[in-house]
Amino acid sequence: MTSTGTGRGLDVFRQGDFPIYTLTFVRNLPPAELLTRMGVNPETLALRDAVDGADDLGDDLFDEEEPVVTSGIDGLWTWAWEQGGVHGLDERILSRVSAGTEAVVLHYNEKPMHWFKYATDGEVIVDFHTLQAIEPTGQDPARLDDAMRPLGLVPGRVAPLHSVLALVENAFDIRLRQPDDIGGERWSGRLLPLPD
Repeated sequence: MTSTGTGRGLDVFRQGDFPIYTLTFVRNLPPAELLTRMGVNPETLALRDAVDGADDLGDDLFDEEEPVVTSGIDGLWTWAWEQGGVHGLDERILSRVSAGTEAVVLHYNEKPMHWFKYATDGEVIVDFHTLQAIEPTGQDPARLDDAMRPLGLVPGRVAPLHSVLALVENAFDIRLRQPDDIGGERWSGRLLPLPD
C-alpha cells in the first residue's frame, strides 16, 4: 500500500486542528480569477496580509453562508481555502471554476469525513465522500482507480485515515503550505451566499 503518512504536501491538514474546511484547487488560474468564479463579493475582494485579513474579515471567518476565502498559488495549482464554508462543493461553482481547466475539491468536517470532487471543463468526473464506504460517482467514476486503489480507496470499503489527502497529493501533485507561514499578501474576500 502506498504511504498515507506525513512528510507530504498537505501535512498541515493531517497535523492541524481544522474542524471544517473546503479546499478548491484549480490548475493555472490566477487567484483573483478563482475567487471571482467562486462568487466572491467584489466589494470584499482584495490583497491582504494576515493582519489586514483578520481586521477586515476575522469576525466572519467561519460564517457558513458567506464564508471567508483565501487564495494563493502552490506549484501549478491555485488554491482557495474556505475555513467555514462548503461553496467549493457546489456543482454550479465547481463547473465555473473548472471551465477550461481542471479542479479538485477537498472538504473535511468533524463527522469525521472527507468529500472529494474532481472536475474538468465544467464536468464532475469523480465524486465521493468517506462518511461511509466509498461509492464514487460522476462522469467517469473509475478514472482515478489506479491512484485510489494503492491508498485503500476501493468502492464498497471504508477509506483509511488520510487516504483522501494522499490521493490529492499523489494523483495531482498538489501541495499547500499554510498561508500564515508565508509572508506577503494573499487574495481574499467573503463569498456571496449560494443561490437556492
